[in-house]
Amino acid sequence: MSVGDSDVSVSVVIPAFNAERFLLEAINSVRVQAHSNIEIIVVDDGSTDRTFQIASDTPGIKVIRQSNGGIGAARNAGVKICTGELLAFLDADDLWSPDKLQRQLTIAEDFAEIDLITGRVRQFYDASHPLADTKLPEFHEGEVAGTLLIPTERFHKVGWFNTELTVGEFIDWFSRSKSLGLRSHRSDAIILERRIHDQNTGVRRRDARSEYLKTLKAHLDRRRAKEA
Repeated sequence: MSVGDSDVSVSVVIPAFNAERFLLEAINSVRVQAHSNIEIIVVDDGSTDRTFQIASDTPGIKVIRQSNGGIGAARNAGVKICTGELLAFLDADDLWSPDKLQRQLTIAEDFAEIDLITGRVRQFYDASHPLADTKLPEFHEGEVAGTLLIPTERFHKVGWFNTELTVGEFIDWFSRSKSLGLRSHRSDAIILERRIHDQNTGVRRRDARSEYLKTLKAHLDRRRAKEA
């Protein structure tokens, strides 16, 4: 995944729904990256709190406001207006590690044959979570959108996030990328801090398990069709 230029432009799409508590912290975790050529796009997905105002009042941020369509639709809306050669994502309640982009750009230069890069995730419990006082940070071994770095044109080769999924939309997208033969590299470094709090979609939804199983079934169906 040769980036060609050390000052390559990177677009970061941050979907946000009722994220007034965390949004500025997420934005700042992008701004402290050593790589400076970054476009930040916040998509307010129908928030009823101060999310839109906070994003609008933050200098240097592109802001979209839309009716609530879910995280997949919000990410898609951000991608539609991005201008960067490379594309990345960050949920409004999570944090990039300070060296996230630099580590991934180095990998991109070292492994020109790679199509996309992800990395390791550490989960931590926000003070709002009932287990905050008893649970230590832990590793999350699955693929998470906030770790992705990919050339924008290769993202479009895979296509949009499935807006019918409220949970597991990135797993669905990632499985489609593998079905198309895109080659991924997973950094051993922790590049994303994933916040567990009282409003996490994946933690709170009772039907989260069925959504993930639906995504897995779709992936297996694609594999069988390809092998037939």
